[in-house]
Amino acid sequence: MKSTRYTLITGASSGLGKEFSVQCAAMGRNIIMVALPGSNMASIAESLALEYKIDARVFEFDITDGILLIEKLNHIIENFEVDFLINNAGIGGTASITESSLEAMDRILQVNIRSMVSITQMLLPHLLKHQKSYILNVSSMAAFTPIAYKTVYPASKAFISSFSLGLREELLDTNLSVSVVYPGPIMTNSGVSTRIMGQGAKGRIGLLTTSEIVRIALKQTKHNKAIIIPGFWNKINHRLMGILPLETKLRIVSRAVKKEIAIK
Repeated sequence: MKSTRYTLITGASSGLGKEFSVQCAAMGRNIIMVALPGSNMASIAESLALEYKIDARVFEFDITDGILLIEKLNHIIENFEVDFLINNAGIGGTASITESSLEAMDRILQVNIRSMVSITQMLLPHLLKHQKSYILNVSSMAAFTPIAYKTVYPASKAFISSFSLGLREELLDTNLSVSVVYPGPIMTNSGVSTRIMGQGAKGRIGLLTTSEIVRIALKQTKHNKAIIIPGFWNKINHRLMGILPLETKLRIVSRAVKKEIAIK
């Protein structure tokens, strides 16, 4: 009998989100893909549905629109059985805070924090109804240290980490498992790729493909792993950063990021 349950993926139009959609579909899971308007999601969903014989639904809207978000989520809850939530949507940026607009910083907070919390909180009662269900939140290696010239982004990713692990502990005696993944550098677009390559060997340490990151994240989520750090070098980096004094690692990472600005 074909499953009627769905995986809901935010930020599904590109990067990790698109790869999560592909790999979940390949696993035979029905998917609900959430992305911004104009993301050409219909053709992607149709292709996945045909190739993997699953049901793929598309919702294109801006998740920072609080009223619209509630409306869309209520529709999803009423019409689909979601037993896996992947909070992948996220944005960042590299610039001096004095050169960043208030709107740009506020949007990072809205996408990375407010929308993620709202989606999770609204879907929780629905997820808890299932015999087994999962939440996977996408943080970043940036969550492990403050970073100059990014400031708001790593702080938002640290929030995701703290929120996810606190929620996991709160739900420990339930059927809902919460995991958080911390990807390292990802070549999601030409701009990011240029900055990573411009940093030389240091910038490429821990670099994994989106397919490998997603494969590891899904596998370990299904095994109820709390903290997921894909890649050997990222694990080593995490351990080293845990040993270094905060001031030292802040300076090391911030100097590397400062080079990104020079490359732009």
